[in-house]
Amino acid sequence: ISRRRSDRAVESTMALVTSVRDYINRMLQDISGMKVLILDSETVSNVSIVYSQSELLQKEVFLVEMIDSISASNESMSHLKAVYFVRPTSENVQKLRHQLANPRFGEYHLFFSNLLKDTQIHILADSDEQEVVQQVQEFYADFVAGDPYHFTLNMAANHLYMLPAVVDPSGLQRYSDRVVDGIAAVFLALKRRPVIRYQRTSDTAKRIAQETAVGEIKLMYQQESGLFDFRRTESSPLLLVIDRRDDPVTPLLNQWTYQAMVHELIGLQDNKVDLRAIGSLPKDQQVEVVLSSEQDAFFKSNMYENFGDIGMNIKRMVDDFQQVAKSNQNIQTVEDMARFVDNYPEYKKMQGNVSKHVTLVTEMSKLVEARKLMLVSQTEQDLACNGGQGAAYEAVTDLLNNESVSDIDRLRLVMLYALRYEKENPVQLMQLFNKLASRSPKYKQGLVQFLLKQAGVEKRTGDLFGNRDLLNIARNMARGLKGVENVYTQHQPLLFQTMESITRGRLRDVDYPFVGDHFQQGRPQEVVIFMVGGTTEESRCVALQNSTNSGIRFILGGTAVLNSKRFLMDLEEAQRISRSGSHMV
Repeated sequence: ISRRRSDRAVESTMALVTSVRDYINRMLQDISGMKVLILDSETVSNVSIVYSQSELLQKEVFLVEMIDSISASNESMSHLKAVYFVRPTSENVQKLRHQLANPRFGEYHLFFSNLLKDTQIHILADSDEQEVVQQVQEFYADFVAGDPYHFTLNMAANHLYMLPAVVDPSGLQRYSDRVVDGIAAVFLALKRRPVIRYQRTSDTAKRIAQETAVGEIKLMYQQESGLFDFRRTESSPLLLVIDRRDDPVTPLLNQWTYQAMVHELIGLQDNKVDLRAIGSLPKDQQVEVVLSSEQDAFFKSNMYENFGDIGMNIKRMVDDFQQVAKSNQNIQTVEDMARFVDNYPEYKKMQGNVSKHVTLVTEMSKLVEARKLMLVSQTEQDLACNGGQGAAYEAVTDLLNNESVSDIDRLRLVMLYALRYEKENPVQLMQLFNKLASRSPKYKQGLVQFLLKQAGVEKRTGDLFGNRDLLNIARNMARGLKGVENVYTQHQPLLFQTMESITRGRLRDVDYPFVGDHFQQGRPQEVVIFMVGGTTEESRCVALQNSTNSGIRFILGGTAVLNSKRFLMDLEEAQRISRSGSHMV
């Protein structure tokens, strides 16, 4: 067995979806004949998010299997060629070792999503006694590219970043290793060697930044025939590792733009929405639907639009569809019939798309009304963006007493209030804690206090509420005088300020130190910001920033894609482990 590495870098636009699609194309198109594609629990997301089932069929992939189920079966399928795309974990290599000992398929083509160790190569070579392995390659797609400039690692144990290393050292090491692997894959795909910086106040961000730098040094020594160009140039990309806890506000807010709102109210996993969770829908509509900017033109142009505009745009789409449907009813000649048959697949696709978006917006409208989210959101935005502790206390108290407000919305309101007014009027803060406990029986005692311990003012680097830095205070005043276009979307994630600082060359070394001997002269042209703990509405922030043509291209990555429910689940799990002092995760 000889190892070959991918020798093609991602194009300079750094669009990650394109790079992963390109890898999969190259994996499948050079292998002729009927194929089975074998994935693991992580690469199945990497592939499914950028490649549809019908596209796989066009590449003669007639079966998609998981590596675990392949291991459990002995049925011979020698007429099929097996294309494996898996992570280079010791578990996967052991499974492959067993499968190669008794091969079920005619040929084996092995692709790994990251760097293989030499020992793993030897294990595979020793196992291939029947010489069925045709090739072993490394294709660096060890991440889930949800949008062109946003990737995630979909980490299940996402809460680990909140725990001190002593609580679960091995768990945190696995967490850190997986993040470093994911970041390394991005830069291996880009064929770039980054300058690395990290958020000073986060031990986890520092650890990941330093371990990424160590991995980078190892790669320099592993260079083979110039396949990787790791020279630092004047415009080396910047990798900035930051911590979700520096901005705990954004994942606690209700969202009012299309993609973020779907994820917040219904749930979006790997660009798929499971409508089966909505019991009120007719049986034929209880399906899983795809929401992808790559496959759905309406979604691509509306994913960052606010809810009011979405309603108008969907009405326009419905009107257009009705015109097409009306012309299809007017079939009078053989030519009309032939035209209808030719256009039928496109007509059915359009019908499905209209139905999907109408269903989503209708269901979200019902939830907004039932949970009084417009009322709740107005107070959330005031807490996030405006001053006035007394008025905020009254508004939160009124909503805690409102029977229509759900338990999760009550909890989020008290958390936002506590983050904003942590140091003001502790008596009133304690009164809100008590009222929350009495109104929400499921509330876990001490969760708000745990959030403050994790992400309170003493722990944060950035100017979260725009009230520390003179420039931010002036900006907020100017914004207040001009008025805000939409009261529900006035909040901007802290990442917006961070990107602005990078663009202006003002990211402070004292707050975001360089790793080792790294330094950077001038502005970088490419920036990867990795958020330990997960991303949320920041993906919109990055897309909008990239559309301004500032001369810097940003990519955002994270350990997970959060909504408020997931953020609170991570917080609860970290609190539980901290309380029990357990070493089990």
